[in-house]
Amino acid sequence: MKAARLYGKEDLRIEEVPEPTPGPGQVKLRNEYTGICGSDLHYYFFPEALPWDVNEPHPLTGAALPQILGHEFAGTVVEVGDGVEDVEVGDRAAVYPLIVSCGKCAACQRGLYFSCKLMAALGSNAPGGGLSEFTVAPASALHLLPENVDLRLGALVEPMAVGWHAVARSGVKAGGTALIAGAGPIGIGAWFAFKAQGVDKVLVSEPSADRRAIMTSLGATVVDPVNDDLATVIAEFTDGAGVDVAVDAAGAGAAITSALAGLVAGGRVVVVSLHEHPMEFQPTMLMMGETEIVGAVGYEPEEFDAVIAAMASGFYDTTGWVQEMPLTDIVDALHALRQGTGAKILIKTG
Repeated sequence: MKAARLYGKEDLRIEEVPEPTPGPGQVKLRNEYTGICGSDLHYYFFPEALPWDVNEPHPLTGAALPQILGHEFAGTVVEVGDGVEDVEVGDRAAVYPLIVSCGKCAACQRGLYFSCKLMAALGSNAPGGGLSEFTVAPASALHLLPENVDLRLGALVEPMAVGWHAVARSGVKAGGTALIAGAGPIGIGAWFAFKAQGVDKVLVSEPSADRRAIMTSLGATVVDPVNDDLATVIAEFTDGAGVDVAVDAAGAGAAITSALAGLVAGGRVVVVSLHEHPMEFQPTMLMMGETEIVGAVGYEPEEFDAVIAAMASGFYDTTGWVQEMPLTDIVDALHALRQGTGAKILIKTG
């Protein structure tokens, strides 16, 4: 089968590799679509910025370079291993990629498995990945798709769950107000999640004209933080109160500081984006407003199911922001996303 395997920085190759065989408790999927994530860009362009050494075998999974990439994927079950009872050949599913953590550290003891330093996910630091024709995964990692959620949407469940988790971490209530900084896939996912959870008054801040146009076409209220006065727009948007919550999906320090300045007293900023550079801010603004900054990483299994249910209810629309490319164009896709072209690219692997 064909697979995209990473050998090192800016060295990703399409190769023929043996098809995997499912073991006990596992299933074999024919992958249909796999999304490219911001962490895939870090793997390819800046592996040194990742929280683990990609050049060393993972201590729990043994995964090492070359590694098949792709942790946002969906496919159809073509074979089941011994002991699998709740999944059948022909089932369509999105894959929950985190398959192991240490189970012993403080993060694991608190149920924060994505914060475990030894967490491992398919398509990153566990064998296998979505950027291949077939993948073996634990049957327990599959989240089955209802008939009205196709595999294209299924491949978007993972990134949309990241946005869903960020909204959950914000603590916002239905009828509240929100700011999203950054209209990439995670920002788009947060916007859909706010809408699905009854938060309709959402302002999206995005410097890219193309991405502002995408959000406008989806029905969002957008602002250009470079050429417009964001503080004034937020004040007008909220009748001077400030937004209840803000989501940093931009990965830029300016996004956090401007979001903090636009919060209502007692508001919260959620950081859900990787930052390549450190930032400075004035902590006094936190004290005076009793505001908060919290992090959000990954998602819970039930948030996967919540996204799938919201997709089935029609809350998600891929019009204008999802592009498809063949597996052979994966390197071109990585460079296009690095340059800020488009919003979301799904690689057609099936």
